[in-house]
Amino acid sequence: MYIRQKQLDNLKTMVKPGKVIVVYGARRTGKTTLIREFLKGETKPYLLVNGEDITVQSYLSSQSLEKLGEFVGNNRLLVVDEAQKVHNIGLNLKMIVDNVPGIRIIATGSSSFDLARSIGEPLTGRKTTLIQYPLSQLEIGCTEQRHQTEARLESRLIYGSYPEVVLMQDKSERQQYLKEIVSSYLYKDILEMEGIRKSAKIGRLLQLIAFQIGKEVSYTELGTSLGMSKNTVDHYLDLLEKAFVIQRLGGFSRNLRNEIIKNSRYYFIDNGVRNALINNFNPIELRNDVGELWENYLLIERLKRQEYLRESANNYFWRTYTKKEVDLVEERNGGLYGYEMKWGKAKPRPPKDWITAYPEAEWQMINRENYLDFIVG
Repeated sequence: MYIRQKQLDNLKTMVKPGKVIVVYGARRTGKTTLIREFLKGETKPYLLVNGEDITVQSYLSSQSLEKLGEFVGNNRLLVVDEAQKVHNIGLNLKMIVDNVPGIRIIATGSSSFDLARSIGEPLTGRKTTLIQYPLSQLEIGCTEQRHQTEARLESRLIYGSYPEVVLMQDKSERQQYLKEIVSSYLYKDILEMEGIRKSAKIGRLLQLIAFQIGKEVSYTELGTSLGMSKNTVDHYLDLLEKAFVIQRLGGFSRNLRNEIIKNSRYYFIDNGVRNALINNFNPIELRNDVGELWENYLLIERLKRQEYLRESANNYFWRTYTKKEVDLVEERNGGLYGYEMKWGKAKPRPPKDWITAYPEAEWQMINRENYLDFIVG
């Protein structure tokens, strides 16, 4: 069963002559499926290649106009899967775009940090970036009724929304699949491309982050726990974010002395991966971290919505030294919007300090009664 991906619509409008569309995303999130679905509607000749193929690498890293032209041939669309495997891919794609009239290009990669490094600068002004996340409620919701969505909410909090996980019915099968992602795919790109050998410490770092969702993390404390410097911790977290394992949220401030901005909060791109890392797939009623699962789920679903609907926003958390806080602050369209995420039915008011500091800002509590409006609209 194919659940229609929102990025398919974006691809159809963005793939144009003289442009390169770069699709980033973690492994197993459906990038290849996305490309195959897009190509079903392609009427002109196209070439689909994999960057792991040594012959493809030879041509697409050549910096030879003759070889590149020969490679593209009469095709009007070039699709390069796993483009991060090709040396100097950005420069070579630029040469193709500049010298093959009417060519359209799509490049996909499972790790943004390496692909961005090799593709970004050469293609300045010629590329558009799309991120493929695990399935969003925007997408899944088209396949189910409202009562089914509500019934499956607990499953989404525990098992996440990787495409194969969503389609699986058996709980033990889901658990095994998520454990396989954690053990085999989660930070494979980091280990390969950065030459890092301390995979056990990366795993332990992620486990520590898993217990600090919704809280500011201290690089110094993490480093002490792991026996590494705070700079190394910072570096690893940066790589994990660029490999689409976690998402960093910085603090919001307009220079008020009592606002915290130095520390960051981290969230997991997928709840199922987070739970697999700590080996906890217990049902909601047996957990003491449902608030963290709820906050993580809502924040990531909101980011998916922003990406897929092309909604431009800067995202932050807000907290004062007196522990007044707002879980998510969005800065968009010249306005400021604060959101508090609560699993229970409590109806807290916005912090007084927030109202005083930002009287023009809006504030809303997101709970189980209105969350679909927040993540779907």
